[in-house]
Amino acid sequence: MIARLLLAGLLATTGPAGCRSSRPEADTIPAPTTATQFGGTDLAWIEINIAMDEQLLPLLGLVPRSSGSPGVQALALQVQAFTTAELSSLRALHDQAGLPAVNPHKGMEMPGMVTPQQVTDAQALFGKRFDADALKLIRAHLEQGQNLADSENKSGVEPQTRALALQVLRTRSAALTTLESIH
Repeated sequence: MIARLLLAGLLATTGPAGCRSSRPEADTIPAPTTATQFGGTDLAWIEINIAMDEQLLPLLGLVPRSSGSPGVQALALQVQAFTTAELSSLRALHDQAGLPAVNPHKGMEMPGMVTPQQVTDAQALFGKRFDADALKLIRAHLEQGQNLADSENKSGVEPQTRALALQVLRTRSAALTTLESIH
């Protein structure tokens, strides 16, 4: 909900915008676009998702040493794989859009955003306590990612960005299904 309000607020201050993006296959990547083809929603979605994905990776990096669950470890590998791939696409879109190097969303506290303090707290946990904490944070990240991608798909205007949002919807849905099978 807060993410939708954030995107709506950004949209109100930057004008109507939408974003269409997904990670197309290498042989179907559309030609690069110019910054003028990105709307406010597209720009905000790109920046927020870069921050969210970058801040999730340190938590996922703790899983091999801290989790005793093969299911949690498999989920972490699944999420890490698509997160790393998405970051590559998001960074390319960031550059195409001409966004500034400093991401205003980095470190922002919002639903689904894993904070450095949460990673620090998770470092002290092992086994079932770590798994419960990590699964809670991963679930929140995946659900917020779906909410943001849905907003981007509905309000975005840039085709590559909207296509990436559709891909995010698919990957998050599959990961949430994996997460549900762990319990």
